[in-house]
Amino acid sequence: MSTDTPTQSVADTSSPITSNNTRTDMPFPPSGISRALLLATITDLDPPHFLAQAITNAAKATRDRLVIVLFSRLFNADHKTPASPASKRDSTSSTSSGPPPGVSRAGKWEEVQRLLTYVYVQATKVAQDMDKVLLEVDVLLRGLNENVSENIAQGAEVLFRIEGDCIPAPLPHSISALRTAWTAPGEHTFDHTLSSPISPNSEPESTFPVVALGGTFDHLHAGHKILLSMAAWITEQNIIVGVTDDPLLVKKANIDVLEKLPVRIRHVREFLELFKPGLEYHIVPIDDVYGPTGWDPNIQALVVSRETIAGGEAVTKRRAEKSLPALRVFVIDVISHSSARLDAEDLELLKQTKMSSTFIREWIVKKAEEGADRTAN
Repeated sequence: MSTDTPTQSVADTSSPITSNNTRTDMPFPPSGISRALLLATITDLDPPHFLAQAITNAAKATRDRLVIVLFSRLFNADHKTPASPASKRDSTSSTSSGPPPGVSRAGKWEEVQRLLTYVYVQATKVAQDMDKVLLEVDVLLRGLNENVSENIAQGAEVLFRIEGDCIPAPLPHSISALRTAWTAPGEHTFDHTLSSPISPNSEPESTFPVVALGGTFDHLHAGHKILLSMAAWITEQNIIVGVTDDPLLVKKANIDVLEKLPVRIRHVREFLELFKPGLEYHIVPIDDVYGPTGWDPNIQALVVSRETIAGGEAVTKRRAEKSLPALRVFVIDVISHSSARLDAEDLELLKQTKMSSTFIREWIVKKAEEGADRTAN
């Protein structure tokens, strides 16, 4: 996309980009943008209420896909996970001289899932209220010592930013050259010095070499992405994702619009590679509750939702029967409508947001019927 003024050089992208980007102060028409990118810095893991307006603006304006990237020292890489070839190629700086590692991954499990849930709910609720149920929303976490890939801006037409937020990380040219829309942060002020120092890692294990999870992952939505993101958050080397095979889904409602197994596997892989490049991903069909967790001795941790805890308990029992090492089980709790992890206002918004493949399939069928009725009339 061309601009009226010279774009900012890559070397200067850690400074405010107001003067060198085409600035857009006028609001965009609803759904007037196909793809958009929102970047912001956070200094703690509390729900970022100051981002609510910017997320709302971006979700209202975007028709097909919105990528939200949150930067923080708290997300700094610990250098155990090798960078992918693509991220190395796209990087504008090396991670070797960056800031020290961030928080304990396992130790901040609850805080990070609450953060992700808040952002996803804000964007998903806006999209659903506008009947844009198929709007893709991806929320990424990036440290200040990590490579920022060109891929996150793929196809983006507009960059949404918060006034006063100077992201202290180098950004690729494809991002810094985008037309930029700015949103006031309300009473929030940006201070890139953390309010309290990062506490020493008190967890016996912060990350795990191999982490497993499973699900159907039909029409990949915010709930799925929180589950996958949290698994990647605590993974050091390899994620094993069991995807329910088609024969087990024949009793699902509106099965005719349920995505086939290869499509579901592809969407899971694409999201994970975007969220945390450099890991190994083994995404396999499963035809029972166990999948690889029923026989693989190299798995150390299992991620489940509160609704699938029973499945996790079954896995624990099976591994004990087979004398396999016990798994550390991590539970995704905040996407439950009765979660105690969110304050009253955020919980109410969550209750109004439908993060369900069943709901998406119902919506698709309803839209098809409405289209058929219009054609018939």
